[in-house]
Amino acid sequence: MKYHQIERNLFIKNRAKFMAEMKPKSVAIFNSNDIYPISADSSMPFEQHRDIFYLSGVDQEESILLLFPDAPYEEQREILFLKETNDHIAVWEGEKLTKERALAVTGIKNVHWLQDFDKILNEMMTYADTMYINTNEHYRAAVETETREARFVKKWKEKYPAHAVAKSNPILQRIRSIKESEEIDLIQQACNITEKGFRRILSFVKPNVMEYEIEAEFIHEFIRNRSKGFAYTPIIGSGNSANVLHYIENNQQCKAGDLILMDVGAEYANYSSDMTRTIPVSGKFSDRQKAVYNAVLKVKNEATKMLVPGTLWKQYHIEVGKLMTSELLGLGLIDKADVQNENPEWPAYKKYFMHGTSHHMGLDTHDYGLLIEPMQANMVFTVEPGIYIPAEGFGIRLEDDVVIQEKGEPSNLMRNIPIEVDEIESLMQS
Repeated sequence: MKYHQIERNLFIKNRAKFMAEMKPKSVAIFNSNDIYPISADSSMPFEQHRDIFYLSGVDQEESILLLFPDAPYEEQREILFLKETNDHIAVWEGEKLTKERALAVTGIKNVHWLQDFDKILNEMMTYADTMYINTNEHYRAAVETETREARFVKKWKEKYPAHAVAKSNPILQRIRSIKESEEIDLIQQACNITEKGFRRILSFVKPNVMEYEIEAEFIHEFIRNRSKGFAYTPIIGSGNSANVLHYIENNQQCKAGDLILMDVGAEYANYSSDMTRTIPVSGKFSDRQKAVYNAVLKVKNEATKMLVPGTLWKQYHIEVGKLMTSELLGLGLIDKADVQNENPEWPAYKKYFMHGTSHHMGLDTHDYGLLIEPMQANMVFTVEPGIYIPAEGFGIRLEDDVVIQEKGEPSNLMRNIPIEVDEIESLMQS
């Protein structure tokens, strides 16, 4: 891995939190992701399943974590299974975790090779009443591929039909949403790498540059700072392309006078950052662009102040809608009649700001978190309002990542990334 090794105490704490929520005499199992094929003998780069990484720090394929807090013997309460490494694998694929190295990474003392898994699982199941299956229940999930985890769950339930079944996901949704200090430091590192990429861009962008050239500058800076690259597919949208919310072609020329909306974030150690900035191709905003930009910035700043313990996500978005309505009235994009006659299911402001303002962030860009429950300290959220005006040929979105505090306003992990109009213009023209 490119990143520095994470202190194993983080994963020890994470396992303890999960096991504290398990039912008596229950077993939980977590699998690594597959390496997904493309065609012929090529495959996608490996991406670890975030749940097994969160609980163990293991970042390689064909790994299995078994947790059984009520096992008869202490050494059976945490068991890690790994693909057995050898000299041939080391030559062709690079070194895999040894049992000794796995202990250093995870803090798990009982490590076995995968060929022992079925035998050991069978013994554990004779002591257990309940099995925790790890299904993907994220509110934005749309999974069409059968994952390694899904295949295992099917097999596990068929082999042990007399056991009760419980779900790991509700526990993970809660514990993963509240970050440990080590996790916040890792997200901060991802944000710092994103900052370096953005500052590089400010001195690079000129009229006629291609969107993909900007993308290339970001990835250059990310990788040279120990990131694998983008935390998600980057959006580099100039001109009217900024009004396509998930524009990812990044293949147009950036023309003088236009704006460029860049929704880009670096990952670090599997943790995400999620930044959006909008900058002028020519290095200076027009008066109209500046007015809309400052309206978006005002909504972002005011919305950020609302992210405090006890806030409900649904009500928060209603309040942000009121802020945006006020700004759109000031810009002349809507009038009082539009507001008075609006459909409550699709308020007038939605014509220019049609997406949500905030989502959980962490190991996943759209991270775990139960949106029906009040916000808590040490949750990390994005704040990302926007105004999109196809008729005027530009769209503006601004986005930072913030940590909810016990008291007061959130801590902004992107506080050092330029966002004010004067600072952006000054850096682009220097």
